[in-house]
Amino acid sequence: MPVPPRRSNRESTGPTWRDVEPGPVILLYGPEEYFAAQARRRIVAEVRASRGDVEVHEMSAKDYSSGSLAMATSPSLFGDARVVVVSEVEKMNDDFLAEAVPYVEASDPESVVILHHGGGNRGKRLIDSVKKQGHPVVECKPLKTDRDKTDFVHQTFRVEQRRIEPDAARMLIAAAGSDVSELAAACHQLIADGPATITDQVVEKYYGGRVEVTAFKVADAAVGGNSGFALRALRQALDSGVDPVPLVGALAVRVRHIAQVHGRRENPNSLAKSLGMAPWQVEQAQRDARRFSSESLSHVIRGLATADAQVKGEAQDPVYALERAVLNLSTAGSRR
Repeated sequence: MPVPPRRSNRESTGPTWRDVEPGPVILLYGPEEYFAAQARRRIVAEVRASRGDVEVHEMSAKDYSSGSLAMATSPSLFGDARVVVVSEVEKMNDDFLAEAVPYVEASDPESVVILHHGGGNRGKRLIDSVKKQGHPVVECKPLKTDRDKTDFVHQTFRVEQRRIEPDAARMLIAAAGSDVSELAAACHQLIADGPATITDQVVEKYYGGRVEVTAFKVADAAVGGNSGFALRALRQALDSGVDPVPLVGALAVRVRHIAQVHGRRENPNSLAKSLGMAPWQVEQAQRDARRFSSESLSHVIRGLATADAQVKGEAQDPVYALERAVLNLSTAGSRR
């Protein structure tokens, strides 16, 4: 049986989209549609499991017609459970606000009303009423930082009693990009098809053709001082048609992390909180930073800025500019 997700210090004390239970009124608050969709799916499934057939009514608060909420929550002719899903609550019209607030204050215990508010101040009176009545509020915030994404990946594997190594998680995030649904799909593919512990070699097997994973390999080797492997990986990537621009971007992200922690000796956990990074990312950046003096790091940053401009059109040979940046980074650690 899957273990419950472990909450981080940054999570609210209320239910999450992973564990929310049905109730008369539930507010999903935030713009991330993946989390809202998963919460809705879970709630409907729980109602169906406990009460059998379910009538699901969907409506928009933006285009709401007076009386629709009362009609949707009125007793069913066949006695089926009723779930009402209201979207676009952040764009609600006046008719919806006028009817939703009193409903929240005296909700029908036989119905489940799910309100999805994408964020903002519109309808604050309704939000305050939901909280005052003690109805659950489920946060559906986007994963903005690398730390948020890393926590999401590890928690997804933990729920399924599986494990993913830190480097593998970082590579998977690089492969999936910023879309949460793609990241979740990648996690579940590895959970379904991969071994008990997911390593970077496993991620490489499944996603090695992605530009982001190739960039990860080049950046990892260059920062580690392995100039030969870094240049070979770079040339293989370029020969296969990878654009130089995202490769420079991957190098820049890695060097930016190093610059953020360079010379700082704080505890990784506290430093991670202030920088918006995961503790393991801070630890890795601190290890990487030991290779560089302040002068060599400044030299690398200037070189990457030059390479970025050159691959975006300022040089006739962007490949040469990129190779020079990779070689510059991989050998800079010796300039102490």
